[in-house]
Amino acid sequence: MGAAHHRPDEGTGAYHPDAGQPIPFRIGEPFDVARAIEEHGADEADPFFESPLPDGTGWLSGGGGGMGDIGHLARLDGGRSLRWVAVMFRSHPFVGVRYEGTRAVFTNDWGNRLTPDLAHPALG
Repeated sequence: MGAAHHRPDEGTGAYHPDAGQPIPFRIGEPFDVARAIEEHGADEADPFFESPLPDGTGWLSGGGGGMGDIGHLARLDGGRSLRWVAVMFRSHPFVGVRYEGTRAVFTNDWGNRLTPDLAHPALG
């Protein structure tokens, strides 16, 4: 049996049946980051991209951490100070973003898409 091959630009899970699907996203309540890190054993973040917002008001950044199942997104202001961060413990690392109007279309290493509206007050 030969090894399975995939293009270098495909994510590590591109072969998975759930690859290429939208990721559900709901803004929840603030939570205790230190406690979540302790519970999930992840204390490092690997940034994979940083992209300027189309309106010039800041940046979006994303990446992963842990054993490959954690993804994170962050919004930075024009001076690159943190405005918000979202950590998802089963999303896989985020590897890129593109913009569609007020929406950001984030893609993880499986080709799954997360499309929040940056006009939402919590994401501004």
